[in-house]
Amino acid sequence: MITSLLGTTVSLGFKRASSKMPRGRALQNVVLELEKFAPLKFAETWDNVGLLIEPHKIRPIRNILLTNDLTERVMQEAVDESVDLIISYHPPIFAPLKRITQQNWKERIVSICLGEGIALYSPHTAWDVVPGGVNDWLASALPCVDMQPIQPSVLGGDFGGAGRTFTTSLTLSEAIARVQRHIGHDVHLAIGVNHSLDTPITVVAVCAGSGASVLKGCEADLFITGEMSHHDVLDANHQNTSVILCNHSNSERGFLRKFQNKLYDSLKGDCEIIISEKDKDPLKTQVKD
Repeated sequence: MITSLLGTTVSLGFKRASSKMPRGRALQNVVLELEKFAPLKFAETWDNVGLLIEPHKIRPIRNILLTNDLTERVMQEAVDESVDLIISYHPPIFAPLKRITQQNWKERIVSICLGEGIALYSPHTAWDVVPGGVNDWLASALPCVDMQPIQPSVLGGDFGGAGRTFTTSLTLSEAIARVQRHIGHDVHLAIGVNHSLDTPITVVAVCAGSGASVLKGCEADLFITGEMSHHDVLDANHQNTSVILCNHSNSERGFLRKFQNKLYDSLKGDCEIIISEKDKDPLKTQVKD
């Protein structure tokens, strides 16, 4: 932990805390700031984004938890940390719920949010397309020149679109090493290689999460995404394109560290912003000694 001249304690890891009780903001005011950054109209039409749970009892939003996925472990963390608002990148409510019982983990999460008075917001694909969002964060693992969206937004404006493509100047080995540092050294990368490690990489296409549908047909030396099917990787290799797979949520989660400071500043320090320590990719690679 370090303390700034302004008296704010800043964690070098996951948490950013204030030395005093934050003043708080009204829920709708926080939502307004979130949607200034990523207007919901730019989300995919199939997505379920925005304010998903609004508690009946109104209270100031002082403590906000950022997570990639809202699992039961993360939900318990939110309760333990006295959180007022959870921002879950992936919407935990996606398919319609016909009942709220204790028989299903997603229903239990909704039940706890309602019982504890915790609001829930999900941005998902709105964060993907926006400049400075998830795909720009993933692309920044490599030196980028002339970055453009793969699928520009049909709504136009300055809100980019799905995926990113750009030029760079690296060998495949250097690109892999930079992605590894960017994502985290504790994260296993799967590599679909159609080049030697010293092959120059000039054109890169990036799509966080499950990127096959966006990347399909892109002419690039390298694809970077979270996950692709076996046949999609084969297709890429037959196009003379190498692939770096990070696992789905590992290609997204690191953006939360960047967004933590952005949201804190946009709320002018009125809310404490913490990043979940219980949120993990569900897949782990077992490596034998």
